[in-house]
Amino acid sequence: MSRIAYVNGQYRNHGDAMVHVEDRGYQFADGVYEVCEVARGYIMDMTRHLDRLARSLAELQMDWPVERDALVVIMREVVRRNRVHDGMVYLQVTRGVARRDHVFPASAKPSLVVTARSSDPQAATARAEEGIGVITVPENRWDRVDIKTVALLPNVLARQKAKESGAAEAWFVDGDGTVKEGAATNAWIVTGNGVLVTRPADFGILRGITRATVMDIAAREGLEVEERAFTVDEAKDAREAFITAATTVVMPVVRIDGAPVGDGRPGAVARALRDAFFDNAEKTPV
Repeated sequence: MSRIAYVNGQYRNHGDAMVHVEDRGYQFADGVYEVCEVARGYIMDMTRHLDRLARSLAELQMDWPVERDALVVIMREVVRRNRVHDGMVYLQVTRGVARRDHVFPASAKPSLVVTARSSDPQAATARAEEGIGVITVPENRWDRVDIKTVALLPNVLARQKAKESGAAEAWFVDGDGTVKEGAATNAWIVTGNGVLVTRPADFGILRGITRATVMDIAAREGLEVEERAFTVDEAKDAREAFITAATTVVMPVVRIDGAPVGDGRPGAVARALRDAFFDNAEKTPV
C-alpha cells in the first residue's frame, strides 16, 4: 500500500506530495511541527500536542492553517488512510509561500503538511528492555528551544554524532555542566533516594508532552519529582536515567558517554513508568 500525505487541502500519494519552492519552511525554517505517538489504534495525548502547537504558532505570530477541529479530522484521516495502528503522525505548519524576504509576508496563507507512518512496537519494547546510550554535547542552539520549530540543524548534528559514537541520543549541556535536554527528547534521572529529576520547562527546554504525562503518572504513584537542573556527573552517579518523547515514550538510559548508569541495566522506575504510560495518557481513537 502506498503512503498518503495531506498537503494544503489534498490527500496525495506520498511520492507526489510537494510544497512550493518558496515555502518559507523550506527557505527560512519558518515553521513549527508536532509529532504524536499512535499506539494500539489511538493517537496519544492529542489535546496537549495541539495546545503546544497553539503556543508555538502564537510565539511566532502565525495563524492556524485550518480550524483546530478540522486539524483533528485531518490527522485521524491520515492515520486511517495509512493504516497506522502503531507508529506516529507528524504535522507541520509554515508561514506559507511568498517571495523570498526575511520579513513576514503580508498575505501568505499558512501551509499544512500531515504524514503518518507505522513502527514496530515489539522492536521498541526490546530496545527498552536493553536500554540505550547517550552522549553529551555542548549547547549550541538558540535561546527559544521552548518553541517547537523545524529549525533543527544543531539537533541533527548532535544526533548524528551520537550515532557515530554508538549511542542513540545526545544530551545538550550548558556551560555550567548542567544537562538541558536531548536532541529530540527530555532528559531525566532518578536519584539514590528515588526522586525523579528533570529540568524546568520554562524557556530552557521544550515542554515535552510525554514529559507532562509522566509527571501525571508520578503524581498518581506517589513518586517525588523535582524540576531542577542536574549535572552530567550527577547523571552518571544516578540510580537511573531515562528519556521521554512521543517517539520513544519512556526509554531507559544505561550509558552516558560510555559510562554505565547504576548497574548498567534499565531501572525499575523507568520500566514502571513506561508500562503505565498507555493507560494514563489521553487516547483519541483513530
